[in-house]
Amino acid sequence: MSETAQPAPTNWLAHVPVTLFTVVMGLCGFTLALRAGEATLGVGYLISGVAHVLTMVVFAVVSLLYVAKGLLHPGAVVAEWQHPVKLAFFPAISIALVLMSVVMLDPAPGLARAMWLVAVPLQLVLTVSVVSGWISARAFQHGHLTPAWFIPAVGNVIVAIGGVPLGYVEISWFFTSVGLIFWIIMLVLVMNRLIFHDPLPVRLQPTLVILIAPPSVGFLAWVALVGGIDPLARVLLNVAYLFTLIVAVQLPSLLRLPFSLAFWALSFPMAGVTIASFTYADATGSAGHRIIGLGLLAVLCVIILALLFRTAKAVRNNEVFVPD
Repeated sequence: MSETAQPAPTNWLAHVPVTLFTVVMGLCGFTLALRAGEATLGVGYLISGVAHVLTMVVFAVVSLLYVAKGLLHPGAVVAEWQHPVKLAFFPAISIALVLMSVVMLDPAPGLARAMWLVAVPLQLVLTVSVVSGWISARAFQHGHLTPAWFIPAVGNVIVAIGGVPLGYVEISWFFTSVGLIFWIIMLVLVMNRLIFHDPLPVRLQPTLVILIAPPSVGFLAWVALVGGIDPLARVLLNVAYLFTLIVAVQLPSLLRLPFSLAFWALSFPMAGVTIASFTYADATGSAGHRIIGLGLLAVLCVIILALLFRTAKAVRNNEVFVPD
């Protein structure tokens, strides 16, 4: 154990956070981005295959850990659900499962369908529950609002990415409609909070990167639903590029912050805008967007490798499963 390591808490399982599912989201996005990049370059799928295996292993481990927490420490799960910030992360569970179904579409379509059919009802239940929690008698303060509140909306638009290829078009339209409307609502609220109120707490500042995800994934869902590039698709992609530039300006200050699992918020949004760039390039033949996609993929690879290294180091030093 290193000198900086802290002794592991005896009830460490009770401190397994629901935010761990954002790790799965990031790795799923990474796998899909690698596939898109490999297809663009005309090379084999070796690297994305390795990422796919890693994603499945991490998904299994994270799922088992959180199920064990729910069985052995149900009060800790309830406490997370009642937390004004952590509440928004619960749909990451169903989003991770939806993304896993998308990852499995090509290698195992039967399994992908089964996973999608389990994930989508769960996504609906969690969306309704989270939104009901937001508008209930509970008193939320402006300080409770963070970009993580986008997560329920992002999860809804992801449904179409797997749903359309599987033939569930009307269901996909429902979830995409809900996701896009809530993205607009939450964008107004979050921008108001970021501009006119206190800065985000240090631990939550990496969630600023989540601003990139809704327009990126919204673009992918819209293209899947309408079958091509139309004016709205172009608007969504270019909004995603704008938020990517805004985040890029903030990135140097973000990287100086102490590491936490919140840094995994960098992974999935970057994967989303990378895949969106490749999708646009393939649909239109745009060499410029292909170059942008390759550049973003290179950045994403650096981000994922750094996150894996820092997370492994934090786990080794018993710095992850600890009380907030």
